[in-house]
Amino acid sequence: MEQRLGRVRVVLVGTTHPGNIGSAARAMKAMGVTDLVLVAPERFPHADATALASGADDLLARARVVDDLAAAVSDCVWVIGTSARLRTHSVPVLGPDVAAEQVLTHASEGPVALVFGREHSGLTNTELDHCNAFVQIPTVADFSSLNLAGSVQVMAYALRMAALAGESIEPAAEPEGARDPLATQAEMEGLFSHLEQALTTIEVLDPENPRHLMRRLRHLYMRAGLSASEVRMLRGILTHTERGR
Repeated sequence: MEQRLGRVRVVLVGTTHPGNIGSAARAMKAMGVTDLVLVAPERFPHADATALASGADDLLARARVVDDLAAAVSDCVWVIGTSARLRTHSVPVLGPDVAAEQVLTHASEGPVALVFGREHSGLTNTELDHCNAFVQIPTVADFSSLNLAGSVQVMAYALRMAALAGESIEPAAEPEGARDPLATQAEMEGLFSHLEQALTTIEVLDPENPRHLMRRLRHLYMRAGLSASEVRMLRGILTHTERGR
């Protein structure tokens, strides 16, 4: 259980109030989740973060600060973003329990990330494009706003409950060498960049008027959960497509 929880990364994007970072770290540590990454926080380190961590200041000391979400999740094989709004995306929207089960299942293959957005505006559409799925915490219809640390606590609790439930389940044995690891987000970004380049070359994509083609293709491939070898295969096809024009 602890091994899989150790592969779960909580990513806080653009946090405005340092106290929320400390409260999130406290919520994480109580549930056995210890990997914290901060994307462009407004103020960190900060005394308020340390004070509200209430003993989880070791998580703050180890927390990594990066410039953007792509850097925060580049080595992850699965990313779930939290959002109170569905917007125009077409990846799966899950409840906390199902999301936690998916996170732990994919944690057997590599690092996974739970991404939380800004206190007042959440995640941008571009940031949500990095997610394989979304999670929505069920709230009353006329007041869907949760405190950032409260959202982290709900998801950390769901993860721990899913991990405890899975302790009694014996995993199915797989033949040696049979596993085809999931592609990392860095590998997926390489595919998307290559795909955009190839579609421009064969004049399927007009870079001056791209509409939503690349976003729709991103969602298609993100839903698929491609393996690293599948990404290499697709990029090989794209290379031959460019040469054959």
